[in-house]
Amino acid sequence: MGWNSWDAYGLTIDEGDFRSNVKVLAGLKQYGWQYAVIDEGWYMQDPFADKVETRKYVWDANGNLIPAVARFPFSANGAGFKPLADWVHAQGLKFGIHIVRGIPRQVVKDNLPIAGTSYHAQDAADIAATCPWDEGNYGVSDTPAGQAYYDGMLKLYAGWGLDFIKVDCISDHPYRPTEIRQIAEAIRKTGRPIVLSLSPGPTSVEHAAEVAKQAQMWRITDDHWDYWEPKKESGEYPFGLKEEFDRIAKWAPYVKPGNWPDPDMLPEGSLVPHPGSGQARPSRYTQDEQRTEFTLWAISRSPLIFGGNLTKLDDFTRSLLTNKEVLGVNQTASDSHPMTNLPPGVASVRVWIASRSGYDNSPAFCAIFNLDDQPLTVHFTWEEIGFTARKQSHDLFTGVKVAAWKPVILTLPAHASAIYRVE
Repeated sequence: MGWNSWDAYGLTIDEGDFRSNVKVLAGLKQYGWQYAVIDEGWYMQDPFADKVETRKYVWDANGNLIPAVARFPFSANGAGFKPLADWVHAQGLKFGIHIVRGIPRQVVKDNLPIAGTSYHAQDAADIAATCPWDEGNYGVSDTPAGQAYYDGMLKLYAGWGLDFIKVDCISDHPYRPTEIRQIAEAIRKTGRPIVLSLSPGPTSVEHAAEVAKQAQMWRITDDHWDYWEPKKESGEYPFGLKEEFDRIAKWAPYVKPGNWPDPDMLPEGSLVPHPGSGQARPSRYTQDEQRTEFTLWAISRSPLIFGGNLTKLDDFTRSLLTNKEVLGVNQTASDSHPMTNLPPGVASVRVWIASRSGYDNSPAFCAIFNLDDQPLTVHFTWEEIGFTARKQSHDLFTGVKVAAWKPVILTLPAHASAIYRVE
């Protein structure tokens, strides 16, 4: 659970804005929110420029990207992100960054030395392995020199106090298993527990076992944005909320402690001032859609990485981020999966169930989703969907408790949902 800067700030986050968001995040720590992640662009002197040359990347003498001092003043004099990470840790939170896999092209052209070795950048570069949608870097070769480059990078970043690293252009278009392995190995060598998150998706299910050996999170969709059913711009981009249901269900068997298929961040609340896609805006979701997204992520045990501007939280969004009952499902449930062979009274909706870890592994949580564009009414008994010998149901959003023997008649607006604990 945490916050990432991309959905609100795109490439443009600076130290002041980051600290302002982290202060709000620290106030949410009691609910489980803990990771504060600076997404792409922190090494750019001018993130508003339109190409690599004018964005002016910054790196150290060994070709490792470092923060742009004008945007992150406390990184001056070679301090890197250590002062900022120390401050985040002092709030009781954890610190993360984003990189695009590879080695900057200019670093290769200048053939800078690789820290602590006799290798140079040209020894480590895989010139053919560029990222098709980001022209900043060459790939890293599957060689001792390539491993040495990642070793030096992660040693530097671990020294800053890094807890989380999101690596892009690595889990799909293209899939780079050699660089995933190298980065994971470099993390292990640091001795620091750093979460490895792979991006973008859709990671192929055929690669599930392989990525699970190296990473803790991997994206299962292309970039997900605040649409119910978006018009596609390229491939499956942007990925909408309605299609997340089938994608998350496909990956449900692979969810386990330490391995979290990732349907991407929650583009909710206020997406300002410079979102990574589109114009500054309140999230396009209706409140019903926003609650449906939050509920689906929660019951499927997907990573909860909030993307909106925390300094501009509206009351409704704050109510989601502070709902201990729903967050508890995300953090403590087990055996989460969509139901099949539904009884007739709920055949028109999607139903997810999950067990309560540490109990008898029988169903304890149930979420019901209306994917239709019109309101739907469902009717069922709890026994019909597997909740036998229960005393009461507890609506986790309204707090209403009802005797479990009573038949349920529920009308859901378009794209709306409900979630219950049944005990």
